[in-house]
Amino acid sequence: MGREQWKKIWVGSAGNMVEWFDWFVYATFAVYFADSFFPEGNETANLMNTMGIFAVGFFMRPVGGWLLGRIGDRRGRKAALTLTVTLMSASAILIAVAPTYDVAGYGGVAVLLVARLLQGLSVGGEYAASATYLTEASAPDRRGFASSFQYVSMTAGQLIGLGLQIVLQRNMSEAALHSWGWRIPFIVGALGAAIVFYLRRSMLETEVYAESGADQEDRGTLKALWRHKREAFLVMALTMGGTVAYYTYTTYLSKFLSTSAGMAKPTASLVSFCALFVFMCIQPLAGMLSDRIGRRPLLITFAVGSTFLTVPIMTMLKHAGTFWPAFGLALLALVVVTGYTSINACVKAELFPTGIRALGVALPYAIANALFGGTAEYVALWFKKAGIESGFYWYVAGCAAVSLVVYLTMRETRDIDLGRVGAKDADRESAEQSAATSVTPAS
Repeated sequence: MGREQWKKIWVGSAGNMVEWFDWFVYATFAVYFADSFFPEGNETANLMNTMGIFAVGFFMRPVGGWLLGRIGDRRGRKAALTLTVTLMSASAILIAVAPTYDVAGYGGVAVLLVARLLQGLSVGGEYAASATYLTEASAPDRRGFASSFQYVSMTAGQLIGLGLQIVLQRNMSEAALHSWGWRIPFIVGALGAAIVFYLRRSMLETEVYAESGADQEDRGTLKALWRHKREAFLVMALTMGGTVAYYTYTTYLSKFLSTSAGMAKPTASLVSFCALFVFMCIQPLAGMLSDRIGRRPLLITFAVGSTFLTVPIMTMLKHAGTFWPAFGLALLALVVVTGYTSINACVKAELFPTGIRALGVALPYAIANALFGGTAEYVALWFKKAGIESGFYWYVAGCAAVSLVVYLTMRETRDIDLGRVGAKDADRESAEQSAATSVTPAS
């Protein structure tokens, strides 16, 4: 890759990192601020209420996917990426200053809800804009490698959040963290977003987009997306298993280890941090592998592994009382998930033409995340509260099994020319229209 391509990847990844830092610290610090926004009561119930608001943010993601996907297709990837990080900065500030239940009653919950809706709007567009940008900015034979940096940056954002949590846990009392210390990461996130906003203002547009002809009237519209409805439904189906597994072993893992496995919170956080660090490092390796052997083999490996290993891994994690067994199991799970995370960005981007690529990735992906990824923790806690926690393990495995069917039947996308995606369909429609207009009525 040339220096210019590396610069594009760096700028796109840096923004993605801050976006997902802000997104994930809500989940990782929820155990500390859940009781601040609701009346005193059952700890699990308060955590469920807080994670319910987390899930609501996911239901805003389809709106963000539509709005920011449209902007990305009509005004450019740069415009969409700049707007997403602005919204994320505003939402982080709102959470940082949100009043507690003792100060404003349920008014604090309202502020928290508005902030999560803004985050959902932002992340709904960020995923597609960054996935599209990273895919288009790379050489054709390095798209898997380049797009893997989306999850490198996402995981880096989460690691920074977990690292900050570990530092605060070791330097602040439990009472201080519950009282005000949980606000610190949201202040950090807002400052980071401001820095990335400055970087993204000077970022370069991708050549694929610049050469695609931005004057198309239906660029980035739902009408244009409907012409590619098969690909849109394909994105939803292939996302289903991956997003549930990803959120299970990332945002939910530390809470599962502390509340279900009985592990101390600092140890649970350290397990997550170490496993995620290794996970982050292997993303580019898997991306490079997909550039050699194709996308489908990696996706199929993930789905098979997740379908058959989720139940035993989660069962053993619940009884892993110390660091090393928990770390080994968590790492095994994340290595399996890598088959999805390392390449899902480029796979989705490779399905759509340039004029509808950002929206085509954003909207169906956001819908699938709202239905499955955003609700994963809530579903897990619901099973736990009902006394049948193992039911969640089977739920994750079932979602992976559905995606496996999709991976086995979908076409390979590795060698697709991004500039020619959909060109055959367009040529056929044009030929049919020409034939229709050339036919004269019989006399």
